[in-house]
Amino acid sequence: MTPAITPHTNAQQPGHLGTEAALNDALARQGLPPVAGRRSVAGLNIPSVFEMLEETAYDLAVLAGEQLIAALGRPIAVRYQDEHRGIMAPHDAVSDLDEEIEALLRRRLAVRHSDHAVLGEEGGLGGALGSPFTWTIDAIDGTANFVNGVPFYASSIGVLLEGVPVAGAVWCSTTHALRPGVYHARHSTQGGSFRFEGRGMALAGRRSVGLQRRLSTAPAPHKMREPGWDHRNFGAVGLESALVAAGVLASARTSRSRSWEVAPGVVLVQAAGHEVWTQGADRWEPFERFEDPETWAQPLLFADEEAVTALRVGALAL
Repeated sequence: MTPAITPHTNAQQPGHLGTEAALNDALARQGLPPVAGRRSVAGLNIPSVFEMLEETAYDLAVLAGEQLIAALGRPIAVRYQDEHRGIMAPHDAVSDLDEEIEALLRRRLAVRHSDHAVLGEEGGLGGALGSPFTWTIDAIDGTANFVNGVPFYASSIGVLLEGVPVAGAVWCSTTHALRPGVYHARHSTQGGSFRFEGRGMALAGRRSVGLQRRLSTAPAPHKMREPGWDHRNFGAVGLESALVAAGVLASARTSRSRSWEVAPGVVLVQAAGHEVWTQGADRWEPFERFEDPETWAQPLLFADEEAVTALRVGALAL
């Protein structure tokens, strides 16, 4: 049975007051003013700190994308982390490029933010352990697609402040512009920080006269069709969440995500004015933070307001 989504008032919108309270608590512990204050700290105001983190995330995403494009003509070595039995074996592909790109990004972060921690899918938690800032790296999101030559994958870079996603960038092999590119954003009390290749953008969903069925993604098993909806599974949650932020997909739902897979998507979707929910023991609730980014593993829902409303009444209860 699908857990229910609890209705919320505007004062409880995901990505607004709840996240603000968590962020301001974290900033206060660092002796910094609240995000709404915009006061100067050592020559930088808080939005400027987040802008700096966004810039680094963008640069790393561009670098990762360059490595992926450069590798298109070379053989790729593949191994599998989980040796399941039966028809699922083997499972969870890892390529040598996953490891190479993550190692490269870790080296860049060691230079630019040596006082920050780093959490990657391949290398685990490292860097300055105990730092309030933790970078997350998913060098190739959609590795199974990548190693099979399916051009639907991404590289996801995020940064957390005491578990709250505050900046992120996702290089995508395909975008609303029909080419590779980077979606990026930072936390902002003013909103509107969602960008593509450095420029703010309006929602990119195609304007189709007579459209009656919207698109969402959902993990298997799921119904392919519901009244008013068609469902897909693209196998790359970072790219899917970026397309939700861009307005191409109405929603993207995961079955069990790790923080490094979804942290930048949280920032993108919230910065675009959409919602992020997570599934607790018996209900869906607004996402606030990764309590323990290293071990966090829960379902997530990235969705615009219409999709969340539909889910509440059961149309997307997959």
